[in-house]
Amino acid sequence: MTTTTTDTTLGRALPTEMLERFRARAGELDRTNAYFEEDLAELRDAGYLLAAVPTHHGGWGLDLAAVAAEQRRLARYAPATALSLTMHHYWVGMAMELERAGDTSCSWILEAAAAGEVFAAGHAERGNDVPVLMSTCMAERVEGGYRLTGRKQFGSNGPAWRWLGAHAIDAEDPAGPQIVHAFVDRQSPGVTVEETWDTLGMRPTQSHDTVLDGVFVPDERIGAVVPAGDGSSPFVSFMVMWALSLIAAVYLGVADRALELTVSGAKRKTSVAIERGAYAYNPMVQHQVAEMYLAREAAAAILERLVEEWSAGVDHGEEWVPKLYATKWTVVERSKRVVDIALDVSGGAGMFKGNELERLYRDVRCGGFHPANDALTHELVGKAALGILTEQPRW
Repeated sequence: MTTTTTDTTLGRALPTEMLERFRARAGELDRTNAYFEEDLAELRDAGYLLAAVPTHHGGWGLDLAAVAAEQRRLARYAPATALSLTMHHYWVGMAMELERAGDTSCSWILEAAAAGEVFAAGHAERGNDVPVLMSTCMAERVEGGYRLTGRKQFGSNGPAWRWLGAHAIDAEDPAGPQIVHAFVDRQSPGVTVEETWDTLGMRPTQSHDTVLDGVFVPDERIGAVVPAGDGSSPFVSFMVMWALSLIAAVYLGVADRALELTVSGAKRKTSVAIERGAYAYNPMVQHQVAEMYLAREAAAAILERLVEEWSAGVDHGEEWVPKLYATKWTVVERSKRVVDIALDVSGGAGMFKGNELERLYRDVRCGGFHPANDALTHELVGKAALGILTEQPRW
C-alpha cells in the first residue's frame, strides 16, 4: 500500500441537534426494519456525502482520520446510518486518494458524490470467503466494456444507491483470471435489487441483495482490472484502507455510546442493599465500568494511530496490510466486549425491546461479519507476520 496525504478542512462537523434527531428515530427504524430516509435527506442537505470530496470539487476536503472521527461520532447516535454512510465514504475516499496520486480515472466519483448521488458496496457473495480478491460473479469482456452476471449481498443503502461498486471475475482473459472492479448504474438494464434484509442488527441499513443479469458496464465506469488474488493495486489498497478503517470507527462509536449509557445508568439505578444507594458505588460495577473503559481506550488508540499515520503519509510499506486487518479486528472485538459488559451492568432492563442497549448489543455483533472476519483476519495477519502472504497455493 502507498499512502497519500490530503488537505483537511478544519471545523466541519455534523450539528449535534441533527444527530439527536437521528437518535430519536433510530429505535423505530430498527423496530420496523426501515431505511433511514429522513437521516439521509438531512445528511445530503448538510453536505456530508461530500465529506471526503476535495475542496476543489466542492467538498469538505476531509482526510481519512477526520472522516473516521466523524463516522465514530455519528455512530454514537445512529449506528446503522453511520455504517451505511461508510459504504459511500470509502468509495469517495478511494477516488480522492487516486486523484492525489495522479490517477483521475475515478474522479467522476467525486463529481457524482458532489451531485448528491449515493454509492454502495457490492463485494459480498455466497461461496466466496476472500471478497475483492476473488469472485463468484462473472465478468464477460464485450465491445466497449464488460457484462456482469451474479448476485451481490449486504448492499447497504439498498433503497437509495445510484452506483454499486462491484467486482467480478473474467476467467477468459488471455493473461489469466482477472478481477474486474466496476461501478454499476442502478438504472442499467439487468439490475434488480431484491429486498432480503431482515437481520439481527444494523437493520436500517437495508442492505438488500442485488442481482446482476448480464449488466453492461462501459469502460469509463471500470475502476480497475487486476489479476485474481492480487491486492497490491492502488485502487484495491486505497479502497480496503478506507473501508476497514471506517467500519472499525462505526463499531467504536457503538462502544462509546454503550459506555455512556452504562455510566449514566449506574448513577441512576439504586439498590436497597447499597448504603449509598446508587449502583455506581458497587465495587463490582466500578470494576465492570473500568473494564469497559480499558477496552474502549485500547480500541480507540489503535484505530486513531492507524488513520492518523495513513493521513500523515507514514510509509509502513507491506506492514500496512497486517496493521489494517489487526486494527479492524481489534476494534470490533473490543467493542463487542464493551457492549457485553454494558448489558451485564444494565441487569434485566437490557433484555427489553426498546432499550437502547438491547439494540446496540445486536448492532455491535454485525462487526464480525464485515471483511475480514475472524478466520480471514488471522490467516492474513499470520501469513504477513511469517512473510508468506503472497505465496500460492493458499494452503
